[in-house]
Amino acid sequence: MTAPADSARPERLIHIIQGDYAVARDDSSVMTAILGSCVAACLRDPIAGVGGMNHFLLPEARASSSDQVLYGAQSMELLINALLKAGARKERLEAKIFGGARMIAGLSDIGQSNGEFARRFLRDEGIPCLAESIGGTKARRIRFWPASGRAKQMLLGSVRTVEPAPPPPQPAIGNDVELF
Repeated sequence: MTAPADSARPERLIHIIQGDYAVARDDSSVMTAILGSCVAACLRDPIAGVGGMNHFLLPEARASSSDQVLYGAQSMELLINALLKAGARKERLEAKIFGGARMIAGLSDIGQSNGEFARRFLRDEGIPCLAESIGGTKARRIRFWPASGRAKQMLLGSVRTVEPAPPPPQPAIGNDVELF
């Protein structure tokens, strides 16, 4: 995939999987993620021209969890620290958040919990959220250009509720005569 016609440099795709994050500042970098109930936070310092994305699975870790990067609090802290190391200043950070869909009807809505966590975290840290697409029933493909802050979303599909099959018809009871 190449960059728009006004740029001769090809895009450098950086796919962010669950529990991952990345930071970049060059114009050719494009971060991507596919999200269902997970949330991706896209953070950027517009003055430093550096941005990053994370992808977390659950809002908060249980005490016994060994893989902390799958959880929102750890994922957000790691992303912010990486941005600061790359020259960003916390007071200039701005955010866009995506994901948090309800992917399985009838079960707990982890997507809603993830979205609420992301909003609360940003509010508590004083990071303005410029845009969001949280909730619904469709997965999303996200593309984020960290140098410019541009983000694009494509909705992928919806939840299909599968109803149980109706019971087979019962044979009639009575004085039926069967001929063969």
